[in-house]
Amino acid sequence: MNITPVGVDIAKAVFQVHYIDADSGEIVNRSIKRAAFLEHFANREPCMIDMEACGGAQHWARQLTKLGHQVKLMPAKFVKAFNVRNKNDAADARAIWLAVQQPGNAVAVKTEAQQAVLALHRMRQQLVKFRTMQINGLRGLLTEYGEVMGKGRTALDNAIPAVLGRVADRLPAVLIDTLREQWNGLQKLDQQVVEIERRLRQWMKEDKAVKAIAAIPGVGVLTATAAVATMGDARAFRSGREFAAWIGLVPKQTGSGGKVTLQSISKSV
Repeated sequence: MNITPVGVDIAKAVFQVHYIDADSGEIVNRSIKRAAFLEHFANREPCMIDMEACGGAQHWARQLTKLGHQVKLMPAKFVKAFNVRNKNDAADARAIWLAVQQPGNAVAVKTEAQQAVLALHRMRQQLVKFRTMQINGLRGLLTEYGEVMGKGRTALDNAIPAVLGRVADRLPAVLIDTLREQWNGLQKLDQQVVEIERRLRQWMKEDKAVKAIAAIPGVGVLTATAAVATMGDARAFRSGREFAAWIGLVPKQTGSGGKVTLQSISKSV
């Protein structure tokens, strides 16, 4: 049985669908309101539905799979190559429809549990990033008053009590108090990061796949949980080498005239 490919450009309120009607041969490119989206596909024969792997795509992929459809999520940069006209919803849906018919590995459709683990990783990454910004911000502000501290958290913790003591006599108290509050706030960020890592370790104890990967020498809880949550269904990959290429742990290649140059890893997903 031939499965009809359907390109779907998702948004907050209005979705755009593009496909060729199997019976009439008519090119259909129409908009559907969010509330009627699932109803539209509930009354159709099984389709191959393609969407960009953007915000909300994982949710809709799970819902459409429950309705009996096949769902393929494509990286946005792969779809972009098929949009040869002006960018709008109709053109994007057509580009997605073209992309789904090309060979290539799609972004894995993840379970809610896997997506929850990735959400923990993202929140941890944001906290670590904000903590680094706070440290650099404190160092930069105090440099304006002639106090230079070394890089890193340890250097800051060792130097800042004495630094604040030296500048307290010549700077407003409101500034000194705020700087001290910002420095003390780093401990709260530390506690939040530690708590997220504790929850990831707990999930690792309950998941067999994560425990198996964590048993590999050099692989810790962060790498193991992120790998399992990112890959989705491991059966989609024929080998570990294929998974490594899909996730981007291979060098980029540029070449011309038979000469190939390897660059840094691509980090494609």
